[in-house]
Amino acid sequence: MRKFFHSFTSLPLSPPFPLENPAGMDDYSLIIVGSDEVWNLRHPWYGGYPVFYGEGLRCRRLVSYAATFGSLTSSERLEGWAEKLRRFSHISVRDLHSERIIRETLGLEPELVLDPCLQFPQMLNASRDGREAASYIAVYGHSFPTWFQDAMRRWARDRGYPLVSIGYRNDWADEQWIDAGPEEFAGFISEAKAVVTNFFHGCVFSLINEKPFACVLSDYRSNKIRDLTQLVRAEHHVLTEDAIPSLDVILGNPLPTGISQRISSLRHRSSAYLSHALQ
Repeated sequence: MRKFFHSFTSLPLSPPFPLENPAGMDDYSLIIVGSDEVWNLRHPWYGGYPVFYGEGLRCRRLVSYAATFGSLTSSERLEGWAEKLRRFSHISVRDLHSERIIRETLGLEPELVLDPCLQFPQMLNASRDGREAASYIAVYGHSFPTWFQDAMRRWARDRGYPLVSIGYRNDWADEQWIDAGPEEFAGFISEAKAVVTNFFHGCVFSLINEKPFACVLSDYRSNKIRDLTQLVRAEHHVLTEDAIPSLDVILGNPLPTGISQRISSLRHRSSAYLSHALQ
């Protein structure tokens, strides 16, 4: 799989085309749609683009990899959209929520696979060269509930760790690093003592780097975070206000080995799906 991925990523990028006009793209024998919220009709920027449902794509075969409906609930109407997915020869999703939607609307059983960041960590994991983790707590996200902010501040203050917010301003943190780039972000999480977040990829990068993390659900991202943590058996890292007493357990200790074992198993399954779908 690693050989395939490195060969795949060494290929030149295809020419860009307007999302509103897929006819402007080149012809391809195979197109992979995904990952992330490509099927979320409520997405503020890309929701409702037919191209993500395969409409108008110039190719002989369509597959999806780690696609998700995001915050779209299964009760919302997909009439006119879901049927477009029948053109896909293979469908995989990255969360249980999207798996249920495909099953309920199309009567199909999609494959459940890992998000590419977890599937290919060698492309993202910043090496620490054997160094100890730095003495700061990474904060990634925004609009955290007040009870969560207060709990994080107390926990970090009692242990002498500064809270450093990256990518977004959080006035309750001790420091802000708003303009960090992708590589800086990867290194920052890699060096952190622990991570607090309400973002999906805050959880993902914690898992990649085997960092203790605490996350809280938000309305927009609840499906993604809940299903990810359930999938890798890290549900206890999702905090509610009643679970604050467990904070020291989840942030003050290494991740359980069962989580990395589960991720390894899911990587094998995701690789098998790709090998089959891309034949």
